[in-house]
Amino acid sequence: MNYVTVKIRKLVDEANIPFYAHQGDAGMDIYSIEECKIDPGETKLIRTGLQIELPTNTEAQIRPRSGLALKNSITVLNSPGTIDEGYRGEIGVILINHGKEPFLVEKQMRIAQIVIKPVLKAIIQEVSTDLSSTERAEGGFGSSGLK
Repeated sequence: MNYVTVKIRKLVDEANIPFYAHQGDAGMDIYSIEECKIDPGETKLIRTGLQIELPTNTEAQIRPRSGLALKNSITVLNSPGTIDEGYRGEIGVILINHGKEPFLVEKQMRIAQIVIKPVLKAIIQEVSTDLSSTERAEGGFGSSGLK
């Protein structure tokens, strides 16, 4: 198993340090430090009270929690949200309510997951000739059918 050291700083005492709930989990839960209501169709930035320092060539992805999505239609709007290795501000989570009822975010509520991922840097090579051919070719959205 590969491990990296990720530094996390609490900006407020009530912030929770993320941790893996189970062995083999990809994500760690992120918690709210504030209470707010998200009306249907509304988007809110939720504070976590945390700063992060990521190792070189990594990113942190902020992803939805499946239980909130299924039971309450609450999800991370820019999913997955990316925290770049150079960012040192407070981690915020953009939540949207796709449901029909207002949703109350409570203090200490698990609102999202954070996943640490490696980042590959690309060297872009502009070409003036055709790209290699593939079976899919230019087939786009829905080109593989439904069944």
